[in-house]
Parts: sequence; C-alpha cells; structure tokens
Amino acid sequence: MADAPADAFERYLVGGAVRDLALGLPATDRDWVVVGADPQQMLAAGYTQVGRDFPVFLHPQTHEEHALARTERKSGPGHRGFIVHAGPEVTLEQDLARRDLTINAMAQRPDGALVDPFDGMRDLRAGLLRHVTEAFREDPLRILRVARFAAQLDGFRVAPETLALMRELSAAEALAELPAERVYAELAKTLARSPRADRFLEVLSDAAALAPWFKELAGVATDPAILAQLDGAPARFAALCWSLPAAAAQRLCERLKVPNDWRALTLACVRDGAMLARWQAADPQALEAALARIGAFREVDREAPVFAVVSACAGVSLAPLAARTARIREAVSSAPFRAQGLAGPALGEALREARVELLRIDPAP
Repeated sequence: MADAPADAFERYLVGGAVRDLALGLPATDRDWVVVGADPQQMLAAGYTQVGRDFPVFLHPQTHEEHALARTERKSGPGHRGFIVHAGPEVTLEQDLARRDLTINAMAQRPDGALVDPFDGMRDLRAGLLRHVTEAFREDPLRILRVARFAAQLDGFRVAPETLALMRELSAAEALAELPAERVYAELAKTLARSPRADRFLEVLSDAAALAPWFKELAGVATDPAILAQLDGAPARFAALCWSLPAAAAQRLCERLKVPNDWRALTLACVRDGAMLARWQAADPQALEAALARIGAFREVDREAPVFAVVSACAGVSLAPLAARTARIREAVSSAPFRAQGLAGPALGEALREARVELLRIDPAP
C-alpha cells in the first residue's frame, strides 16, 4: 500500500464524535481509527506522526487525528502502567473494547454506516452510562469520566452494574494513584462544558468516590440554578466551594493544583463573600479591607468575578456595591496625597482612610 492516497485506508470515525452526531450535537472533536495499516504505510500516504505513546497521525488534508487500531493491557500501577499494542492485525472491535462507556464505543464508516458491537446506540437512546468491559477497572480515571458525562449529558444516569464497579474501585482506593493534573483536567472539562456540573459531585458521592480528591465537598449540595448563572470554570469552582471554610478551600485548591485564577477567586469568595453579601451592614473599615483584598480599588472591574459568584451564591444583587466601588475608585487618587509629600505606608494609610470615609458617608445606593 506504499504511496497510497490518504483516504485509501480502512478508517472509522470513533468515540465522542459518533455519540454527539447521534444526539444531534456538533461533533467538534473528530477522531479516527485506522484498521489494517502500519506506521510506514501511514507515513508513505502523507500522514504526519504526532503520537509518542502509540501511533497517532494527522491527515494530510484535514489534519484530523487518525490513530492505528490498538489494544491496551494493564501492566503496573498508575496511568502509564499499560502495554499498548498497535498493528495491522488489531480489529476495530478490539479497539472499541478498550473504551470506557458503550456510548463512546461506537464507530462510523466514511459512508455513515454505524458499527456498534457493544450496543452503544441502545444505551444512548436509554440515557444510560454503561461500561464496555471489565477493562473499565484498569483505569480509575474512568470513575471521573463517568461523573463528567453524567454532568455533560443532562438526564443520563449511571447503569447499576457500572455504579457497583465504581464503588468497588473507590473502596480499593484506586483513585489515589491518579496524578492531580488528570483529576483537575476532568473537573475543568466538567465545569467548562456541562449544563449540570453539580451532577459531577453527585455521581462521585453515589460511588463513594469523593475521597481522596474532593473530600472537602462531601455533603455539599450545589443548586444547579446557581451554576447556570455563572460563566466559566473558575467561577463555577468557586461556587462549589462557597460554603467551605477558607482553610478547607485552600487544601482543595492545593490538592487539585488548580490554576492561580481559580485559587484567587475561590479564596476571595469563601473569605470575604459573606461580608460582601451583607455589605450595607458591614463595618466600613472591614468592608474597605475586603474590597482592597480583591483588587477593587486598583483596576476597573477586577472585583466583577467575585461579585458575580457572591451574587449567585448568596442570592443578592451587588450592583449597588459595584456602583459605589466605582465612584470611590474614581474619587480617591494618590496624586493629591503625593503632592502633600506622602509616600510609602503613610500614603497607603491616607488612601485607606479616604475610601473608608466615602464608604461611611456615601448615601447613594
């Protein structure tokens, strides 16, 4: 097959793209499996190899990923403890059998014909998340993936036998072997894309799988309507942590190795959110300190993400506080105080006193 055209191989659209097309959703990530070819044939046809752990190639025209059909066998602990075999003798069904859920183990020929050896379409129509084979237990990340799909596909439920397997893995503390980066990645996808991100924690709780990664959130119930009000993963994560003590939120952020913007927003909300929600009754000095901590007096709208989370979680409007903060930011400048010769700590104290005074006397809403 040397020098064969790129489309001459036996190839199948697989995984999430097939699932999403069947659900009438846009298939944004289109991955292909190639059966009956080896790396040399792929390179000769103009594909570019990009995979290191197993052979993955980019199509010369579409640049979509094409992976050689492969099998995986657990050989040791950790997410890298697998023996991967890719070769022309690996069948499509063998490749699909290594996948996590039946709804992700379907394939489609270029002519649109469906290949569904594990009845994924039946489960898709039934709204069921069911594992493909016992190989599910070989990668504990699949527990988190099931929770993510439950959040992503609103109305889907976990099959009883799959939930039992998840509980078995949780009891064996299999999740502890995962690196934080993989756990965070599943959480980030959930919070960024899912209409029911609260289901992620609900499913993990049902599977007794909140420990060790999310143990601070055990017993925390998050109203899906609150998450629906918020845009972006950092704000939704802060909302999940809303009711936690600051120390617990700090531990969770450190364990998951969340980005700095997630951490800063979350800690600002759990530390100062209660005061901001009751700002009209707050001591002006304490309120000024809280606003200063979130950077409200340094940059326009820097406080906006915190205000958005507090408003959603506390069920209050902080628009009046936002307006007052904007007026103070405009009214209080360092220039007059510098003209008086103030600098360093003395300048900072003068600015604080001016802002506190405006917080105390400004009658405007």
